[in-house]
Amino acid sequence: MVLFALDLIGVKAVGRLLPRPPASFGRLMRRSAKTDTVATPTLVGFATVLVPCGVTLSMELLAITSGSAVAGAAVMAGFVAGIAPLFALLGYLFRHSSQALSGKLAGLTGVVMLTVAAWTMLSALQAGGWVSFDSPSPGRQTSASGPFIVEGGDGSGSRGGGDSQEPPETPVRTDASGRQIITLTVTDFYAPTQFTAKAGVPTTLVLHGKDSGGCARAFTIPELGVQEIVKRDGDTDVDLGTRKPGTLRFTCAMGMQTGAIDFKKDL
Repeated sequence: MVLFALDLIGVKAVGRLLPRPPASFGRLMRRSAKTDTVATPTLVGFATVLVPCGVTLSMELLAITSGSAVAGAAVMAGFVAGIAPLFALLGYLFRHSSQALSGKLAGLTGVVMLTVAAWTMLSALQAGGWVSFDSPSPGRQTSASGPFIVEGGDGSGSRGGGDSQEPPETPVRTDASGRQIITLTVTDFYAPTQFTAKAGVPTTLVLHGKDSGGCARAFTIPELGVQEIVKRDGDTDVDLGTRKPGTLRFTCAMGMQTGAIDFKKDL
């Protein structure tokens, strides 16, 4: 995508690196573009489904994680119904502004493609767990670091096994057996997104689904190879083992929702 964008902007050095369609295909497309029939743009539009598209693949992931054939079909139907008017409007605007933007349209398209490419690469880095660009929102709980209470003592409850259980008030706690429990609430987002936990003790991460949806349900920890589909309403336990001091990053499968657990030795 970056190479195509640079080529549109006019960087000649990348020309040899790009795959080119046969000249006959280019002539066919140019002749077809001059026709006024409805069939040609319709067929070309349908053919774009065959082109790998990050947005389309994202919607497909959302449909799969819905866990229902009916819900998945509704997601894709809504996606098509939502983008059809937008792309029709864009096509109309490009067609009628091509003369006014003569000589500039390719460059503007290249700038847009470069922006999309940069966004895609940043999302990929987050999905891989290498970096996190998560910025806390005002009023949203993003950090949890205790106090480290022991379940079974005064004033603390015990973690039951029911799916309808509410998340604990203390996201990082220790149960009666000495196991550290970290609870991440999953809705359409993750909360909290930053944890401070104790290193050197057995740790379980509890993914508490609370009407969870979207890409947040496709939970991953790239470093550990963890991939879980979070229950819409219920708990999913992930054994993190005994962690050494350091940061463990987690993310949704699309790299849009991210967070980290900072394990420290002295707490």
